[in-house]
Amino acid sequence: MEINSQTTAIVITDPQNAFLSPNGSGYELIKEVLEKVNTIENLDLVFKTAKQQNYQVFISPHYYYPYDHKWEFLSAGEKMMHDLKLFDVNAPQTAVAAASQADFLEKFKPYIEDGKTIITSPHKIFGPESNDLVLQLRKRGFSKVLVAGVNSNICVDSHMRELVEQGFEVAVIHDATAAPGMDAYNAGKVNFGLLSSGSWTTKEVIEKMNSSKAMNTEGVLASR
Repeated sequence: MEINSQTTAIVITDPQNAFLSPNGSGYELIKEVLEKVNTIENLDLVFKTAKQQNYQVFISPHYYYPYDHKWEFLSAGEKMMHDLKLFDVNAPQTAVAAASQADFLEKFKPYIEDGKTIITSPHKIFGPESNDLVLQLRKRGFSKVLVAGVNSNICVDSHMRELVEQGFEVAVIHDATAAPGMDAYNAGKVNFGLLSSGSWTTKEVIEKMNSSKAMNTEGVLASR
Protein backbone atom coordinates (compact mmCIF):
# COMPACT_ATOMS: atom_id res chain seq x y z
CA MET A 1 0.00 0.00 0.00
CA GLU A 2 1.43 3.33 -1.09
CA ILE A 3 0.17 6.59 0.42
CA ASN A 4 0.12 10.25 -0.51
CA SER A 5 -1.85 13.28 0.62
CA GLN A 6 -4.15 13.29 -2.43
CA THR A 7 -5.46 9.72 -2.12
CA THR A 8 -4.97 8.94 1.56
CA ALA A 9 -6.89 10.18 4.61
CA ILE A 10 -6.14 9.80 8.32
CA VAL A 11 -9.06 8.57 10.48
CA ILE A 12 -8.81 8.81 14.27
CA THR A 13 -11.48 7.10 16.37
CA ASP A 14 -12.55 8.46 19.77
CA PRO A 15 -9.61 10.76 20.71
CA GLN A 16 -11.64 11.71 23.78
CA ASN A 17 -11.12 12.03 27.53
CA ALA A 18 -13.24 8.96 28.31
CA PHE A 19 -10.29 6.64 27.67
CA LEU A 20 -7.30 8.95 27.15
CA SER A 21 -7.50 11.27 30.17
CA PRO A 22 -6.63 10.10 33.71
CA ASN A 23 -10.00 11.59 34.71
CA GLY A 24 -11.90 9.39 32.23
CA SER A 25 -13.92 6.42 33.48
CA GLY A 26 -12.25 4.15 30.91
CA TYR A 27 -8.68 5.31 31.50
CA GLU A 28 -7.71 2.58 33.97
CA LEU A 29 -8.98 -0.06 31.54
CA ILE A 30 -6.39 0.86 28.91
CA LYS A 31 -3.69 2.55 31.02
CA GLU A 32 -1.28 -0.38 30.74
CA VAL A 33 -1.35 -0.33 26.95
CA LEU A 34 -1.22 3.47 26.75
CA GLU A 35 2.03 3.38 28.68
CA LYS A 36 3.59 0.32 27.05
CA VAL A 37 3.07 1.36 23.43
CA ASN A 38 3.24 5.14 23.97
CA THR A 39 -0.19 5.62 22.41
CA ILE A 40 -0.86 9.28 23.22
CA GLU A 41 2.58 10.46 22.12
CA ASN A 42 2.32 8.40 18.93
CA LEU A 43 -1.11 9.84 18.15
CA ASP A 44 0.35 13.30 18.69
CA LEU A 45 3.11 12.53 16.17
CA VAL A 46 0.55 11.25 13.65
CA PHE A 47 -1.53 14.42 14.02
CA LYS A 48 1.54 16.66 13.79
CA THR A 49 2.99 14.99 10.70
CA ALA A 50 -0.39 14.80 8.97
CA LYS A 51 -0.80 18.56 9.38
CA GLN A 52 2.75 19.26 8.22
CA GLN A 53 2.38 17.09 5.12
CA ASN A 54 -1.16 18.25 4.25
CA TYR A 55 -2.91 14.96 4.92
CA GLN A 56 -6.63 15.34 5.58
CA VAL A 57 -7.59 14.22 9.09
CA PHE A 58 -11.02 12.85 9.98
CA ILE A 59 -12.28 12.33 13.53
CA SER A 60 -14.96 9.68 14.12
CA PRO A 61 -16.17 10.50 17.67
CA HIS A 62 -18.40 8.64 20.09
CA TYR A 63 -21.34 10.49 21.66
CA TYR A 64 -24.37 9.24 23.57
CA TYR A 65 -27.40 11.48 24.04
CA PRO A 66 -29.98 10.98 26.83
CA TYR A 67 -32.37 9.12 24.55
CA ASP A 68 -29.63 6.64 23.58
CA HIS A 69 -29.77 5.31 27.14
CA LYS A 70 -33.34 4.16 26.57
CA TRP A 71 -32.38 1.45 24.07
CA GLU A 72 -34.09 -1.87 24.86
CA PHE A 73 -31.00 -4.08 24.44
CA LEU A 74 -27.22 -3.68 24.50
CA SER A 75 -24.17 -5.80 23.79
CA ALA A 76 -21.69 -6.28 26.64
CA GLY A 77 -19.37 -3.59 25.29
CA GLU A 78 -22.22 -1.14 24.80
CA LYS A 79 -23.46 -1.74 28.35
CA MET A 80 -20.01 -0.97 29.71
CA MET A 81 -19.88 2.33 27.80
CA HIS A 82 -23.41 3.28 28.86
CA ASP A 83 -22.85 2.34 32.51
CA LEU A 84 -19.64 4.36 32.72
CA LYS A 85 -21.28 7.29 30.89
CA LEU A 86 -18.13 7.44 28.78
CA PHE A 87 -19.39 9.63 25.95
CA ASP A 88 -22.48 11.32 27.39
CA VAL A 89 -23.57 14.73 26.11
CA ASN A 90 -26.88 16.50 26.73
CA ALA A 91 -28.21 16.71 23.18
CA PRO A 92 -27.06 16.89 19.55
CA GLN A 93 -27.67 20.63 19.45
CA THR A 94 -25.46 21.49 22.44
CA ALA A 95 -21.72 21.88 22.57
CA VAL A 96 -19.73 19.18 24.35
CA ALA A 97 -18.88 20.37 27.86
CA ALA A 98 -15.22 21.32 28.18
CA ALA A 99 -13.10 18.70 29.97
CA SER A 100 -16.04 16.26 30.08
CA GLN A 101 -15.50 12.60 29.23
CA ALA A 102 -16.87 13.23 25.75
CA ASP A 103 -14.55 16.18 25.11
CA PHE A 104 -11.43 15.76 22.99
CA LEU A 105 -8.16 15.26 24.83
CA GLU A 106 -6.70 18.72 25.44
CA LYS A 107 -3.36 17.72 23.88
CA PHE A 108 -5.08 17.03 20.56
CA LYS A 109 -7.38 20.07 20.40
CA PRO A 110 -4.94 22.30 18.46
CA TYR A 111 -4.99 19.72 15.66
CA ILE A 112 -8.70 18.90 15.79
CA GLU A 113 -9.98 22.46 16.18
CA ASP A 114 -7.79 24.06 13.51
CA GLY A 115 -10.69 24.54 11.09
CA LYS A 116 -9.33 21.92 8.70
CA THR A 117 -9.98 18.63 10.48
CA ILE A 118 -13.29 17.00 9.59
CA ILE A 119 -15.33 15.79 12.57
CA THR A 120 -17.95 13.32 11.44
CA SER A 121 -21.29 12.66 13.05
CA PRO A 122 -20.91 10.24 15.99
CA HIS A 123 -20.72 6.49 15.63
CA LYS A 124 -23.11 4.94 18.11
CA ILE A 125 -21.72 1.47 18.73
CA PHE A 126 -18.32 0.46 17.33
CA GLY A 127 -18.09 1.00 13.57
CA PRO A 128 -18.84 3.87 11.16
CA GLU A 129 -21.98 2.28 9.72
CA SER A 130 -24.21 4.74 11.63
CA ASN A 131 -22.25 7.92 10.93
CA ASP A 132 -21.21 9.86 7.82
CA LEU A 133 -17.50 8.93 7.71
CA VAL A 134 -17.74 6.97 4.44
CA LEU A 135 -19.78 9.75 2.83
CA GLN A 136 -17.23 12.36 3.89
CA LEU A 137 -14.33 10.28 2.58
CA ARG A 138 -16.01 9.65 -0.77
CA LYS A 139 -17.05 13.29 -1.21
CA ARG A 140 -13.39 14.24 -0.73
CA GLY A 141 -12.24 11.65 -3.26
CA PHE A 142 -10.17 9.49 -0.91
CA SER A 143 -9.56 5.82 -1.73
CA LYS A 144 -7.08 4.96 1.03
CA VAL A 145 -7.29 5.34 4.80
CA LEU A 146 -4.90 5.13 7.73
CA VAL A 147 -6.76 4.33 10.97
CA ALA A 148 -5.69 4.95 14.58
CA GLY A 149 -7.32 5.74 17.92
CA VAL A 150 -9.09 3.74 20.62
CA ASN A 151 -9.88 1.04 21.27
CA SER A 152 -7.71 -1.27 19.15
CA ASN A 153 -9.86 -4.39 19.20
CA ILE A 154 -13.21 -2.57 19.24
CA CYS A 155 -13.77 0.75 17.44
CA VAL A 156 -10.47 0.76 15.52
CA ASP A 157 -11.03 -2.82 14.41
CA SER A 158 -14.67 -2.11 13.51
CA HIS A 159 -13.75 0.99 11.48
CA MET A 160 -11.03 -0.94 9.68
CA ARG A 161 -13.41 -3.77 8.76
CA GLU A 162 -16.20 -1.52 7.49
CA LEU A 163 -13.85 0.66 5.45
CA VAL A 164 -12.36 -2.46 3.85
CA GLU A 165 -15.89 -3.71 3.08
CA GLN A 166 -16.69 -0.31 1.56
CA GLY A 167 -13.83 -0.69 -0.92
CA PHE A 168 -11.13 1.47 0.68
CA GLU A 169 -7.50 0.42 0.92
CA VAL A 170 -6.82 0.50 4.65
CA ALA A 171 -3.83 0.34 6.97
CA VAL A 172 -3.79 0.63 10.76
CA ILE A 173 -1.19 2.51 12.81
CA HIS A 174 -1.13 -0.14 15.53
CA ASP A 175 1.01 1.65 18.15
CA ALA A 176 -1.24 4.71 17.89
CA THR A 177 -4.07 2.57 19.31
CA ALA A 178 -4.79 1.13 22.76
CA ALA A 179 -7.10 -1.48 24.30
CA PRO A 180 -8.29 -2.91 27.64
CA GLY A 181 -5.13 -4.91 28.36
CA MET A 182 -2.33 -6.37 26.26
CA ASP A 183 -4.33 -9.47 25.29
CA ALA A 184 -7.01 -7.26 23.71
CA TYR A 185 -4.37 -5.05 22.11
CA ASN A 186 -2.57 -8.02 20.59
CA ALA A 187 -5.87 -9.48 19.38
CA GLY A 188 -6.45 -6.23 17.52
CA LYS A 189 -2.98 -6.41 15.99
CA VAL A 190 -3.66 -9.93 14.73
CA ASN A 191 -6.78 -8.72 12.94
CA PHE A 192 -5.04 -5.64 11.54
CA GLY A 193 -2.41 -7.87 9.97
CA LEU A 194 -4.95 -10.30 8.53
CA LEU A 195 -7.74 -8.01 7.37
CA SER A 196 -6.13 -4.73 6.28
CA SER A 197 -3.48 -3.80 3.74
CA GLY A 198 -0.96 -2.91 6.41
CA SER A 199 -0.28 -2.84 10.14
CA TRP A 200 2.35 -0.16 10.65
CA THR A 201 4.15 1.58 13.48
CA THR A 202 3.96 5.33 13.93
CA LYS A 203 7.60 5.57 12.87
CA GLU A 204 6.86 3.75 9.62
CA VAL A 205 3.84 5.93 8.89
CA ILE A 206 5.72 9.15 9.56
CA GLU A 207 8.50 8.03 7.21
CA LYS A 208 5.92 7.23 4.55
CA MET A 209 4.11 10.56 4.99
CA ASN A 210 7.35 12.54 4.93
CA SER A 211 8.63 10.78 1.81
CA SER A 212 5.38 10.68 -0.14
CA LYS A 213 5.28 12.98 -3.14
CA ALA A 214 2.20 14.90 -4.18
CA MET A 215 0.56 13.27 -7.16
CA ASN A 216 0.72 15.39 -10.26
CA THR A 217 -0.83 13.12 -12.84
CA GLU A 218 -3.64 14.04 -15.21
CA GLY A 219 -7.02 14.21 -13.48
CA VAL A 220 -5.61 14.50 -9.94
CA LEU A 221 -5.41 17.85 -8.18
CA ALA A 222 -1.99 18.78 -6.87
CA SER A 223 -3.52 20.20 -3.69
CA ARG A 224 -6.85 20.32 -1.86
